[in-house]
Amino acid sequence: MQLNDFMHENYRNLQLRLPLFYSWDIGIRFELGVDWKKEYDYPNNPYVVGCYKRAITLFEALHAPNEEIFVVMDIHDFKNGRNLKRKLKNFPRYINKSLLFRVKHEALPFIYPEDDEEERFITHRFTLQCKTSDFNYMPLLKAICNKDLGLKPYFCYDVYFININRKTIFHVYDDRGCDLLATSPNAIKDIYHKHNDWILDYDRAEIDKVFNTTL
Repeated sequence: MQLNDFMHENYRNLQLRLPLFYSWDIGIRFELGVDWKKEYDYPNNPYVVGCYKRAITLFEALHAPNEEIFVVMDIHDFKNGRNLKRKLKNFPRYINKSLLFRVKHEALPFIYPEDDEEERFITHRFTLQCKTSDFNYMPLLKAICNKDLGLKPYFCYDVYFININRKTIFHVYDDRGCDLLATSPNAIKDIYHKHNDWILDYDRAEIDKVFNTTL
């Protein structure tokens, strides 16, 4: 299955772009980082370990090892591609090397059209369809959480994990939180209940409305 076909069939009119939660009617926004303190400027501090734990726990609750997923990575670069080669060195370390030939590439209009300099940039989208077990997701999730914390390794590109069978989209945007989208409330009702205390309070009222009929 092609990513575009999957999106057209299940998420018609949704663009994979930030912020996902506010672009779809069925979703949950989780808080990852809690109780940050200014002295937490070293690796594996309590704040960042908490971020890692929540991100990995949610990922594993959504993606069984043998399930088929799309891993989608968006790199925003100058149209001349001068930084693309250097940036791509970061992606292969998380993939089973035997699957690199499966990675598909497409060049898209710059994903953030509100930017005044959109004509200078382009979005390179790389997509891999594989099993969850083929992807080294733990270090990648940690690197995404690190990106705004001054910790290494860090990963500063947009990455979306799409479960083909469950029809969910999971996106960790940074240490603050992550978005989970679904085609129906029932598909993620178990996650909503099990990790209810991780839901971002700012959006809780709207999220609760979605799941009221399934309580």
